[in-house]
Amino acid sequence: MISAGDFRNGVTIELEGNVFQIIEFQHVKPGKGAAFVRTKLKNIKSGGVVEKTFRPTEKCPQARIDRKEMQYLYADGDLYNFMDTESYEQIALNKDAVGDSMTFVKENEMVKMLSHNGGIFAVEPPLFVELEITETEPGFKGDTATGATKPATVETGATVQVPLFVNQGDVIKIDTRTGEYLSRV
Repeated sequence: MISAGDFRNGVTIELEGNVFQIIEFQHVKPGKGAAFVRTKLKNIKSGGVVEKTFRPTEKCPQARIDRKEMQYLYADGDLYNFMDTESYEQIALNKDAVGDSMTFVKENEMVKMLSHNGGIFAVEPPLFVELEITETEPGFKGDTATGATKPATVETGATVQVPLFVNQGDVIKIDTRTGEYLSRV
C-alpha cells in the first residue's frame, strides 16, 4: 500500500479494478481547508488519462509491473514476434498490443516487455536507437541560418525531421520517446 502523500511520477497503483501509472502529481495546500494531492493517471491497459484528487492519507495498493528483456525478431503481417533470450521461448503480439512503440525498433534489437499479473500490456523500446537514413532530399547551402529541418525516412520506415546537413546513408541517433533527431553517429 502506498499513501497519496508518497506519490511520485512513474509509480503504478491499482484503483477501481484498473492499473494506473502516475504521470503528474501535485501536493496542494490551500489557505483554507485540508491539503490534497492532484494527480494525472494513465490507464496502462487502455492508454486513457484521467485526473483524480486524493487526500494525503488515502492509501492505494501499489501495482507490481514486471519488466522482462526480450529480443524483437520480426513482424509478420499484424503480428510482432519476440523471443526470451534465456529460455528461447517465443511470443507474438498483435499490432493493437504493441501500439506505435515499435516505430524505431529494428529486427534483433532488445526491448522490454511490461506485464501485470502475467498479461503483457506494453512494449518499451530502448531510449535511443541508431538508424540509417534510407531516403531524404539533399540539403542546400545557405539554408542553415534558420535551423531548418527536412523529412527523412529511416530504415524502419518511420519519418523523422532532421537538419539540412544530414544526407542519405548517414546513421543518426533518435530519441524513441519523442521521435526527435539527436545527432549523427
